[in-house]
Amino acid sequence: MIPIARFAKSVVWVCIAFAMASGFGAAAFAAGTTPGPDAVAQLQQAPTAGIMPVINNGDNAWVLASAALVLMMTAPGLILFYGGLVRSKNVLSTMMHSLILMAVISMLWMVFGYSMAFGEGNAFFGNPFKHLFLQGVSATTPDSDYAGTIPAQSFMLFQMMFAIITPALISGAIAERIKFKAYLAFIVMWTVVVYLPLCHMMWGKGGLFNWSPGLGGKIPALDFAGGTVVHISSGVSALVCALVLGRRDGYPHEPMMPHNVVYSLIGAGLLWVGWFGFNAGSALNAGGLATSAFAATHFSAAAAALSWAAMEWKLKGKPSVLGVASGMVAGLATITPASGFVSVPAAFCIGLVAGIVCYLAVTKLKYRFGYDDSLDVFGVHGVGSTVGMLMLGFLASQAVNDNLRTANITGGGHQFLNQLIAVLFTATLAAAATWILLKLVNRFIGLRVDQEDESAGLDLSQHGERAYNE
Repeated sequence: MIPIARFAKSVVWVCIAFAMASGFGAAAFAAGTTPGPDAVAQLQQAPTAGIMPVINNGDNAWVLASAALVLMMTAPGLILFYGGLVRSKNVLSTMMHSLILMAVISMLWMVFGYSMAFGEGNAFFGNPFKHLFLQGVSATTPDSDYAGTIPAQSFMLFQMMFAIITPALISGAIAERIKFKAYLAFIVMWTVVVYLPLCHMMWGKGGLFNWSPGLGGKIPALDFAGGTVVHISSGVSALVCALVLGRRDGYPHEPMMPHNVVYSLIGAGLLWVGWFGFNAGSALNAGGLATSAFAATHFSAAAAALSWAAMEWKLKGKPSVLGVASGMVAGLATITPASGFVSVPAAFCIGLVAGIVCYLAVTKLKYRFGYDDSLDVFGVHGVGSTVGMLMLGFLASQAVNDNLRTANITGGGHQFLNQLIAVLFTATLAAAATWILLKLVNRFIGLRVDQEDESAGLDLSQHGERAYNE
């Protein structure tokens, strides 16, 4: 019998080797060719001196549809996925954590959030006053710094949906024990201190890690749709939240089984569909790059669902339905940073690795250190996207994304180092800021409900209602 650690390591290295071979093969095939229509469409996204940007209705329709798909990931996708995983006495409070952010973050984004993320500033954050109350964000004119064929307002709306779902992910780690007013205070501050600066650093003009041609990043790190900005930031913050708040009353000795796996499966399906908008929409046009990101997203999710199920089958004797759903989400989170930069075979291999590594993170790692990450946000999103960011350092292909050729970026040791720096910076910022903010909230508001309220359930103690009649 092969030890499980050796078995998992062997599978990971085989997948990496195969993915690298497929990526290099695609690059060799593309060498010496001239850019086709899709490559030209991609290059239109970069600023071009002396050319007035023109709106492309097809691109605009795709980005608006993608924005709607990303919002669907929060409600009803994440609401159902998380809601089904908690106990029945906490289902409404858990759903409320995602629902309320659709309103709160939208308000912040309108007032100064978009400007702080995408307004021209310094390497760490944008000017919060440049687009105050969305001043100068046109519904008829593109902002050629970011997307030259869609209105600036369409780009703003698409990015707002990312800002909504990112802090909502954190709620999965602190479900069933945090005060609602403490949650609101923490999330608002976290969005300002962590999300908006990271968004600017990775995607904003002049941002520290921005790799896009002409946008001035000093350490060009690749992150197509939010590996650092969304998943690593929320995953690491979720772990810190779980450690600071402590375990739920009775964990791990009392069973805390999901009250409605059917809800979670419906939510997982909606997340899979919505993720096409999340990743393929990040192409910001309706050309071949969107198709490539769409395909990479799908095959990574499929591969991770299979490898997670295989791990469960091997170690527990039977694969669970919830395990397959969790593997699928792990594959989606892991491919997110790489989706617009890698070939389909490479994406499939990334997914296979994701299913194995994330499964071990939410079982072995969590058990070893004993933290109560209620819904495994760190193990799936934090660990998964870290794997995706680092594998991307070797697997990025100019044959997939011609903008990499313009930026003179190829997969290899140098790019891997840039990816590692971005991952470490993101994790450090998220962890330190989260710890400080939680201590502030606890000092002035208090983080946890008392034992009596926790026993009664947060639906009743925090919102005065019940999901089900008894």
